Amino acid sequence: MQPRIHFFIAFWLFFGTALWAQRPQRPAWKVKDASQLTVGAQRTDAYLPLLEGKRVAVAGNHTSMIGNTHLVDSLVSLKVQVVKVFSPEHGFRGDADAGEHVTTSTDKKTGLPIISLYGKNKKPTDEQLADVDVILFDMQDVGTRFYTYISTMTYLMEAASKLGKKVIVLDRPNPNGHYVDGPVLEEKFKSFVGLHPVPVVHGMTVGEYACMISEEKWLEGGKKCDLTVISCMGYDHQTLYQLPIKPSPNLGTMAAVYLYPSLCFFEGTVITVGRGTDKPFQVVGHPLLKDAPFKFTPQSRIGAKNPKYEGQVCYGYDLTNFGNGFIRDSGMIYLYWLIDLYNRYEKKAEFFNSYFNTLAGTDQLKNDIISGKSEEAIRKSWKAGIDQFKTIRKKYLLYPDFE
Repeated sequence: MQPRIHFFIAFWLFFGTALWAQRPQRPAWKVKDASQLTVGAQRTDAYLPLLEGKRVAVAGNHTSMIGNTHLVDSLVSLKVQVVKVFSPEHGFRGDADAGEHVTTSTDKKTGLPIISLYGKNKKPTDEQLADVDVILFDMQDVGTRFYTYISTMTYLMEAASKLGKKVIVLDRPNPNGHYVDGPVLEEKFKSFVGLHPVPVVHGMTVGEYACMISEEKWLEGGKKCDLTVISCMGYDHQTLYQLPIKPSPNLGTMAAVYLYPSLCFFEGTVITVGRGTDKPFQVVGHPLLKDAPFKFTPQSRIGAKNPKYEGQVCYGYDLTNFGNGFIRDSGMIYLYWLIDLYNRYEKKAEFFNSYFNTLAGTDQLKNDIISGKSEEAIRKSWKAGIDQFKTIRKKYLLYPDFE
């Protein structure tokens, strides 16, 4: 392996400057936090009448907040007949590992049964919905195809449409809702981390996404869902929304949220994205990249109980400032690190694992990297699919777009 001690400096001087000049021309982004807009869950006057006299199941997690009050606690205090809670990946309180089996339990505060929709039971059964009239969905998404909350929402909608149950989505802003990018999912790579023919970054809120999958007949059997979306107020797709709560254990900062669409591909490689450190999805590295300028040692912790390369010193790059700057403002997935680290890794046959194509939703990205195609050439191959998706997406937007 050739020493590249000054790689990071060279990267900024040459590649960063050039890419910044070539970034898509967008409107000036507006930055808002939770105090500057109204999320669907806050609009109780809009959805409480729909719950009157109904048996309600809440599909939520630790992000289902109305200010400092959890949605479930609010509903119970308002005498809404909440009968159960459905929880997604990471669990109801949001502290489970990615991919960790989450068991069915009881909420200690309310005594409500919590039914996990992760593991073998990803879709509610007929029996679990027998005593439910309405499913109220409220979770903070981050706008990528492989972030599994939209898959959980899809399965809830499918189960509800089968039994004639109503679904109400309490919408929340998408922190990556200011752009669309990445390869479109191919049918043969359909999985829980990608159910629909959309790009990696779809640029839609969960409410908009729910409308799309119902009206495009992407639900099982081509059925439509009895769906109501309680929209946000004060949000549009030119707004960079600052999350008040981390959406999952390893997305603890806005830099991580912005970097996630680009760095999640590394989950399908030998490279670690910093799970088990205080900078997950802000750093990349490997024990063998000893010429890289940054080092970190993954350790077991909440949300990363058995991280990749636990206890081993990894060498790589801290991308935090890049995430808060270029990635946030450019509105695109960045492939440079993926291509470069593949080229630098000596045992190339071991670099990718079987999960990579599942995350990418295609085998073309992997094949293009192996064949030595440039980032520019790879991005051009996405254009037709993105353009076709944007035509579909536009029909279901509830908020002013970025274009």
